[in-house]
Amino acid sequence: MIPCEETRSWHASWISAGFCHLNWQSPALPAPYFRKEFNCSAQGEAVLYLCGLGYYELYLNGKKVGDRVLDPVVTQYDRRARYVEYDLTGLLKKGKNVIGVILGDGWYNPSTADCWHFDKVSWADYPKLICELEIDGKTVLASDDSWKCLRREGPITFNALRNGEFYDARKELPNWSSTGFDDSGWENAELIPGPGGVLTLQTMPPCKVPGTVKPVRTFPAANGSVIYDMGGAYTGWARIRVRGEAGAVVKLRYSELLNADGNNIDTSNIDQLVKSGEFQTDRYTLSGKGVEEWEPRFVYHGFNFVEATVESGQAEILEVEGRLVRTAFDSIGGFECSMPELNRLHQLTRRSFEGNFTGIPTDCPHREKNGWTGDAQLACETGLFNYGLAESYAAFMQTMADCQRPSGQLPGIAPTGGWGFNWGSGPVWDAAFIVIPWNVYLYTGNHSLIEMNYEPMLRYIRYLGTLADRRHIVKFGLGDWCHCDQSRMVDACVTSTAYYFYLTTLMAKCARLLANREDADELTALAAEIAAAFNDAFYHGDGTYAKGEPTAGAIALEFGLCPPVERRKAAAQLAKHMETRRCRADFGIVGAKYVPRALANNGYFDTAFRVLTQPGYPGWMHWLDRGAGGLWEHWIGTASRNHIMYGDVAAWMTQFLAGIVPDEKHPGFSRLTLRPFAAEGVDFVKAAYRVPAGEIKVEWEKRKGSFFLKTRLPRNLKGVAHLPDGSRQELVGGNGSFHCPL
Repeated sequence: MIPCEETRSWHASWISAGFCHLNWQSPALPAPYFRKEFNCSAQGEAVLYLCGLGYYELYLNGKKVGDRVLDPVVTQYDRRARYVEYDLTGLLKKGKNVIGVILGDGWYNPSTADCWHFDKVSWADYPKLICELEIDGKTVLASDDSWKCLRREGPITFNALRNGEFYDARKELPNWSSTGFDDSGWENAELIPGPGGVLTLQTMPPCKVPGTVKPVRTFPAANGSVIYDMGGAYTGWARIRVRGEAGAVVKLRYSELLNADGNNIDTSNIDQLVKSGEFQTDRYTLSGKGVEEWEPRFVYHGFNFVEATVESGQAEILEVEGRLVRTAFDSIGGFECSMPELNRLHQLTRRSFEGNFTGIPTDCPHREKNGWTGDAQLACETGLFNYGLAESYAAFMQTMADCQRPSGQLPGIAPTGGWGFNWGSGPVWDAAFIVIPWNVYLYTGNHSLIEMNYEPMLRYIRYLGTLADRRHIVKFGLGDWCHCDQSRMVDACVTSTAYYFYLTTLMAKCARLLANREDADELTALAAEIAAAFNDAFYHGDGTYAKGEPTAGAIALEFGLCPPVERRKAAAQLAKHMETRRCRADFGIVGAKYVPRALANNGYFDTAFRVLTQPGYPGWMHWLDRGAGGLWEHWIGTASRNHIMYGDVAAWMTQFLAGIVPDEKHPGFSRLTLRPFAAEGVDFVKAAYRVPAGEIKVEWEKRKGSFFLKTRLPRNLKGVAHLPDGSRQELVGGNGSFHCPL
């Protein structure tokens, strides 16, 4: 279910600690604490509404409320901020109660200098909040200047999203959010302007901590610290247990790599674009009161290794463990087969997808944390085959719409402080704004995301027309990013023009879906003109597109640019190229999605499977051979070790090995099409996937020269299974069993 944007009338005011953000060089300040003691006489239905920027933690009568973290989800704050609704029914006491809120800087006050200029965003200000409590529909508490605030003396002495968090336990405030606490030394909060955007209800799942990982090994570093190897590429932070003297300081640094000698952590592959402050560094100052436990509140990191150092004073580090964080969407799909390498690749893809969805879909959880739109659109089918993402994608599409310029132009990252419009964007990246709503419809049957964004989506197509020359060729934009050999990368005008066609085609389908026939006819005619121009400019008549780059041929086939009479030649040329290259990845992130799909969809299943499973460089299995703990940014592994942009492989496994095929004639899998591929070297496949009608289970195995398929479908779901021998079998709800010779 994708809810509509919901707003409300507020009786409360925005309040802060009273500091004004004078300019982009304003200093970072400690996290402010707020409290309000109030009397409660009614015991009815109690609902609290809260927006605390950048991040907040909510307390009631001495206890944290709920298990949400890093709330609220980042938005384009000068256009929109999200409030959260809490049901406090039964939690309020008759008589005195206390609401407490701690605020962190988050994305709202990014003090770190970086390449994307978030330290200079127009909305930047010190943390602020708005809060209102209703009982049976009547406002009984609203944030105003009677709230008390601790401004500079709190224990969270520093927090910056791309740097880290510092905590001084000597400044802890026992019972600060309980009744009876002496807040006479606190000052009154001050009324302050809000962030400027409309306040809307946050309906997507919040971020939570779904698990904890223990180190797989611990070893001393050359610099005297201790390194904890968490055994994979994770997103989150460390939780520590320590003891020692008051004032002793423990420093935590997070990294994906060790140096060449393996005796120190190395962040040089991921820290180059962060220009101020210590990168991914937390500090804890001990109180000296027995065994102390701590974890940060308002930052997160990407890491495989955590380096723990007693930086000053006398202290003993008793335990370090990894706390994982991600948006708490449901897992609705799974895949398993007889090939351990594929299972491992599927697992790592899910890990990188989860680790790159912390409120928004990101490129990486350490260096940037940015909402790169290209990464999001290329991985969205993997997301939709594995997770319940409709609400999360709806929120991200709203952020993209809030970033859109009146001309229709979109940035390459969302949110943005103004960076990414004139580099880092272009049709392949901007495609997220149309591809994701379309795929949500295709996979769930719900077209409300298309309906909500139809006008800005159409505005974007009109904008693309202004980028095209008189022949409909678009040259602007990033193309097949991160090819292992840039000299072999297809020209961006090929990918940009192909995506111009693809997005126009999808937009025509969206117009038809919403019965906007005039738009549909216009877009269909435009798409035909773009296709003719594309083929005239890039097709050589022998099955070869552009300079023979596989990405060029694959997108021509997958997007429907290749004329039907030429498809066989183009597919054969693509397969020949890949076989000649021993199926090694002669492509970047666009080809990583579309080359295996184009091959499989045009009869070259074995070649497609070899592309995914060949062990040499460049390729996915080469990553596994090098001990990858997640998907990488580059085939060579010199940069981030936790990216999702090569992550369509998990969707490929579900669609082509398990055979669960999305069908736009039957959106939301209202009628099921199964077309499993009996790959050489795979003896069995098991997959499960929850569709709107219920859970689908598919299992197949090879046995004694035959192929055996078992299905379990929701009671009212019907469909058809295409078996490897070319036969068709009707599917009905319940259990099914089929076989054919191999």
